[in-house]
Amino acid sequence: MVEMSVAGIALDAASRTPIVLLRDPSGRRQVPIWIDQAQAHNIMAGLQGTESPRPLSHDLMAALLEAGGLELRRVIVHAIEDSTFHAVLKLQEITEERETDGDEPGSEADQELIEVDARPSDAIALAVRTGSSIWMLEEVVAEASIPVDAEADAEDQSAFSRFVDDLSPAALVRHLRHRGTHEPGAKEANDDEPNNDDPSTDDP
Repeated sequence: MVEMSVAGIALDAASRTPIVLLRDPSGRRQVPIWIDQAQAHNIMAGLQGTESPRPLSHDLMAALLEAGGLELRRVIVHAIEDSTFHAVLKLQEITEERETDGDEPGSEADQELIEVDARPSDAIALAVRTGSSIWMLEEVVAEASIPVDAEADAEDQSAFSRFVDDLSPAALVRHLRHRGTHEPGAKEANDDEPNNDDPSTDDP
C-alpha cells in the first residue's frame, strides 16, 4: 500500500478534460485519473481552502459524517478495471478510542473500520476537505502510474486554472453534455460514471 498525495489538477490538451494527479512519496511516480469539471472544482476548492457561499456537495458530505458521529480515516484506491478506478472510504465512529499503533491499511484495527464504496474523485475531494490520507495499492500504482514531469505538470495545471477562470456556467453545462456523448480512449484511466454536480443546475 502506498500513501499518495494530490499533486494538483491538470487539463488534458486533447479532450479538455480535467485530470487529478496523485503522486507517490518518492515524487517520481504519479497516477492520473480523468474526472469531470465539477469534481475538479471541488478538489481544487479543497486544496486551496476556498470558502463557498453555499456548501458544495463534499462540504455537505463532511458535515453529514460529523453529524452522524463518523470521521473519515482514509481513502483507499484499491483496483483499476477496464480503465476505471475503484475506491473505498474507511470510516470510524468519533466516540471510539483511537488506536495510535497498528492503525495502518490492512492492519487488524483497519479491518474494524466501516467501509463504504466510492468513486475516487468523490473520495479524493472528501479526503482533501477532511485532511484524511489517500492510499493506493502498489499494484494499482505500478499499472497506472507515469513518470513525473514537473515542468509539464506545472504548464498543465496553469492551463486548467486559466480554463476554469474563463469558464461560464453555460459553457460548463455544454462541456458536461458533450462529455456525456464522448467516451474517453482506452488509454485514459477514468473515474466512475460522470457526476453532474453542476452548480448551475439542480440535481435530477
